[in-house]
Amino acid sequence: MSNDEDPIEEMPSTPRQFAREHPDVWAAYSDLGEATAEAGPLAGEQKRLVKLAISIGAQSEGAVHSHVRRGLDDGVDPAAMRQVAILSIPTVGFPAAMAALSWINDLA
Repeated sequence: MSNDEDPIEEMPSTPRQFAREHPDVWAAYSDLGEATAEAGPLAGEQKRLVKLAISIGAQSEGAVHSHVRRGLDDGVDPAAMRQVAILSIPTVGFPAAMAALSWINDLA
């Protein structure tokens, strides 16, 4: 992304609209995300896969899509992301894991 591009413009329509309508809330939310990302020793791919797993556990299609996009942008192997969905089978159940796998496959 060039310096002229606004990262908000790259977001899906609902969060993009929210960020435009509530810039102070969006800024605080973004700052919280950055602070939590720096709060421990996990790095790069580890953080991406953990965030994907949390999104799968929450059964949030939007969050799964977001973390798959970010993972792909960071060079995370799509097979690793699919394994996260497979690993979730005993915890969230087969149907929920298959839904997550389909959300991953939407983009990867």
